[in-house]
Amino acid sequence: MTGMAQDSMATGPRFFDYRNGTLFAEDVSLTRIAEAVGTPVHVYSAGALRHAADEFRAAVRHLPGARTAFAVKANPNTAVLRLLAERGYGADIVSGGELRRALDAGMEPAGIVFSGVGKTDRELSDALEARIGQFNLELEEEGEVLARLAHGRGVRAPSLLRVNPDVDAGTHGKISTGKRENKFGVAIAEAPAMYDRLAQLDGLDLRGVALHIGSQLSDLAPLEAAYRRIGELVFELRRRGHTITRVDLGGGLGIPYHLQDRVPSPAAYGAMVARVTREWNVGLTFEPGRVVAGAAGILLTRVIWVKLGATHPFIIVDAAMNDLARPALYGAHHRFSAVSAGRESMEATIAGPVCETGDTFGVGQAIDRVRRGDLAVFHTTGAYGAAMASSYNCRPLSPQVLVDGADFTVVGDRMLPAELVA
Repeated sequence: MTGMAQDSMATGPRFFDYRNGTLFAEDVSLTRIAEAVGTPVHVYSAGALRHAADEFRAAVRHLPGARTAFAVKANPNTAVLRLLAERGYGADIVSGGELRRALDAGMEPAGIVFSGVGKTDRELSDALEARIGQFNLELEEEGEVLARLAHGRGVRAPSLLRVNPDVDAGTHGKISTGKRENKFGVAIAEAPAMYDRLAQLDGLDLRGVALHIGSQLSDLAPLEAAYRRIGELVFELRRRGHTITRVDLGGGLGIPYHLQDRVPSPAAYGAMVARVTREWNVGLTFEPGRVVAGAAGILLTRVIWVKLGATHPFIIVDAAMNDLARPALYGAHHRFSAVSAGRESMEATIAGPVCETGDTFGVGQAIDRVRRGDLAVFHTTGAYGAAMASSYNCRPLSPQVLVDGADFTVVGDRMLPAELVA
């Protein structure tokens, strides 16, 4: 059966699986969720989140001073963050809004890392006020401003200098962050002299360096190359008289979106990091996002129409690009399968109701045969799904549901356009 095959996971327990021909999230039928909440709706599995979070933590736990800061941009839902805080995660944030969300979820300020190339003075001040554990500086002037703000409060801001190692991550160009033409970090050749200058500022407690080369990496080789370059920088900075106690290795591990995808396991990643960083004598920070949350979510939708097309029929669903932007932004693939399994397959183009040709989730794909009114799901939407939602075409923001065993809770209400305006 197409639906059964499409939903099976290559390894590990299944948190979205078929029972008697109906797709379940843990012990809750997706049909039951649709009846109670409506569609489209983002559905998360608490069990899947715990499993992935624990798997990554186990892979790096043996490394010196290992800290894990979940990339809040992947999924900022407060209930998700609260669950991850309970598993020992801090937060990697890139805005003042994400700072507030992480604190509201109970994440310890000392475990919060403030990344991002466009921090405002107000955001820096708020983060200092919250006494977060780490600022990743993206340019020299940012360090100067942060030092001045911190000095005015009589504190020193714990900071790392984010370095651009000029390594191609081999991922989609729009989520590559470590090449010299990308906007992130400072050029590795300029880092030693810049570090010298920043280390003299009274308001900074400069502790080391950070990097992040991209997202959805399917090969460890670019990461290893980048880490080796950073290791050389660590030793150069020490030769210049600096005390280097921490390196932030970023995140970016990919997950399988196609059934045939092969991606590195967290265990393989942890083994590579141990080998490369053996002589560094630093504490390590990690910023996992997609690898923790991606497979823990699906987008539940309903078929509005099956429409004849020139080459394939169009499956028009009630989810749209404002609910799941990745296909429109990157041409990304999300597997599509019926909630009720057991039918033959069909080839079709899956599209949403938004008035853009780009509101298309797949062209000429082999999928379960569906009819008007059927429920279906887009798989692997727990990262960068609801997080990227908008109200384009005056559509409501879709609700979010967290399933935990036989129970489910609405953890993000449907928000109507009038409420957004208000």
